[in-house]
Amino acid sequence: MPLGTLDRRPPPFFHQGPSALTRLAVFSAVALFLMAADTRFAVTRPLRSGLQMLLLPVERALAVPLQVTHAVGEYMGGLHAAQADLSRAELALTAQSAKAARVDALTAENTRLRALVDLKPGLAVKSMAAEVLYEASDPFSHKIFIDRGASQGVVPGAPVIDEAGVLGQVTRVYPLSSEVTLLIDKEAAIPVLNTRTRQRSAAFGADGSALELRFMAGNADVKVGDLLQTSGVDGIYPPGLDVAKVVKVDPRADSSFARIALAPTASADGVHHVLVLEPMAMQLPARPAPEPDAGKDKNAKPAKGGRK
Repeated sequence: MPLGTLDRRPPPFFHQGPSALTRLAVFSAVALFLMAADTRFAVTRPLRSGLQMLLLPVERALAVPLQVTHAVGEYMGGLHAAQADLSRAELALTAQSAKAARVDALTAENTRLRALVDLKPGLAVKSMAAEVLYEASDPFSHKIFIDRGASQGVVPGAPVIDEAGVLGQVTRVYPLSSEVTLLIDKEAAIPVLNTRTRQRSAAFGADGSALELRFMAGNADVKVGDLLQTSGVDGIYPPGLDVAKVVKVDPRADSSFARIALAPTASADGVHHVLVLEPMAMQLPARPAPEPDAGKDKNAKPAKGGRK
């Protein structure tokens, strides 16, 4: 065997190299040095930036299946939700169509009846959309402020409503905003009509969260669940707007009047948009002025002994 082919390296048993403890100490020192150098001099920042640029395409490629799965799930969920919303909208549209057909029929019948008895057509209610700005800071009053004022044509006394019914009435007008007193305010009052009995009465603000009917006899025909609407006799509110429902009737044996609690149909909590109506009195003809001699008896004779 040629001598050049012999392995002259020592056997592994005699070639152990540095001990494990020595290697641990060296690597720990290198790690501490790199950490200190990176914190102090940001030596590894270019290396990390380069690795991030190299690994970014790989990261995006690996994220594609997850993104596709997530997008497909959102699409299917949105498709089911859209189909459910479409079904509900079709049902609501069908109900609204039937209601609109009945309203159109009643409107046509009302027009024919008014023409038959030679009455004037019903007054058109003018409205203006407004947005609620904030609530009044006074904790003892229940008022809100809207972003429509005198420059937009708002006048004091204008009714304010939302989709549920009457909210309140404009009590103070500024150039660019208005103050609205809610029906639940203790100083608020509104004439109402019981839709079941057609009996007129007046609702007043009670404890800041409800209303009450006052001056109703203890044996008055009022039941829990009766719906109260505006009567339209005050010249402010147009007739037929929902105001409140009867929630409690207490005859009170110790008084001749019953205590009747009402729950308003409209609430200012969470409302953002309202409608400001023109007071009905602005469309009604002016009241005739009293005659100057009214109340005097033309045939009355001067008293005897009077001054000549």
